[in-house]
Amino acid sequence: MVRSIEIPTYDKLIRTALKEKLENYGEPTASTTIIDELGVLHGEARIDLAVIDEGLIHGYELKSDVDSLSRLPEQMRIYNSVFSKLTLVVGKKHILEAIKIIPEWWGITVAKISNENDTVLLYNIREADLNPIQDSISIARLLWKEEAISILEDVNKAYGIRSKARDFIYERLAEVFDKETLSTKVNECLCARRDWRVGV
Repeated sequence: MVRSIEIPTYDKLIRTALKEKLENYGEPTASTTIIDELGVLHGEARIDLAVIDEGLIHGYELKSDVDSLSRLPEQMRIYNSVFSKLTLVVGKKHILEAIKIIPEWWGITVAKISNENDTVLLYNIREADLNPIQDSISIARLLWKEEAISILEDVNKAYGIRSKARDFIYERLAEVFDKETLSTKVNECLCARRDWRVGV
């Protein structure tokens, strides 16, 4: 029996449906890593899902029908500095408002509950393009201090930095590597992590 009244989406349902889609219906490779609640800029924000693959990191921010979009502009400012691509997965209730807020290069996916079986349906209405304003130092700040030092040691550029503050080390990374190479090295570190609680 088909309902005539739509029920609202909420975060857990959208997250489960999106992860299933990313894992089973996309084109994942052996190196694809999906991370829940990835902290960026040392805790200034956490993106709901991050997908790392082939040197790119694609952030997915979820806004269900029961969420507010009030934090989205500030989240957007932070995410824009970090991620290679970004997609907003939004409940049908917020789609028109969301389109006015996010840049044209963000992807948009609409989430709604099926009237037939209560599953979440995801409709891509705009694919994400490459981020034109990604910032190298913000990318480097995804690393823990020891990870950043290790990367510099690998290319003999770690002289005089062990006693320095994190921001100095991140600046050194941005000087040593072009953005594409730095992104690849950062993504390799994120994929290799085993205990996400130990690094600061």
